[in-house]
Amino acid sequence: MKPGLDQRDSWRYMQEMLPVVEALWKGDYAHNGEFWTFPTATSCPKPVQDDVPIWVAARAPITFDYAIEHDCNILSWPLTMPMSEAETYRARLDDAIAKNGGNWNGRWSVMRHTAVYETEEDRQSAIDCVRVCLGQWGNLMMKSGEVINGFPDQVPLDSLEGNARVDPEMIEQNLAFGTPAQVIEKLKAYEKLGVDAFLYYASMGMDMDQQKRSLQLFIDQVMPTFAGQEAAHAD
Repeated sequence: MKPGLDQRDSWRYMQEMLPVVEALWKGDYAHNGEFWTFPTATSCPKPVQDDVPIWVAARAPITFDYAIEHDCNILSWPLTMPMSEAETYRARLDDAIAKNGGNWNGRWSVMRHTAVYETEEDRQSAIDCVRVCLGQWGNLMMKSGEVINGFPDQVPLDSLEGNARVDPEMIEQNLAFGTPAQVIEKLKAYEKLGVDAFLYYASMGMDMDQQKRSLQLFIDQVMPTFAGQEAAHAD
């Protein structure tokens, strides 16, 4: 992160920088802005598309408004919060589209930590791994731990007991965790909400074999349920 950057002001940095990136894609460009200043530069190589699809991560209303106004695609991440958080994002998306005269050609995607499992061993491992991962992320966001060699301090599992943000029952309920049938039902709720694409947040510290098992189950037993919808969207 940029030293001294207040997270509450991060949207201002993004809104200045995104048009700059687009200008750099087109050719030589110099910038002297409120937050960023650099001499003439460009990007190498340049995009092959004339119109590059841009995705903006949005949770706050001001970012939804900006993304809709500039016809960007939108990615929302409800973190570990319940489905009601995604419903809040949907309302903000609809409000932003209305403010823009009903015009928007983008797509809306939602990301969730995902683990598909068939055994109790894989279930418990996934929950343990994401709890440690979330603890590390909390250390980073709260600046309460050290970052060594690029990684925030590990958090012992026993130190997380009683922490509502990493409660095992909440994690399994709110995230895309479960058997193939359970994950399908969870994804149907996002489909009903009008989500165009689901982002499978992988890893979370799980070993590679378990990651592969989870992804294979998702491919073989979850994705076929939604194959028809994707084909319809493509048409």
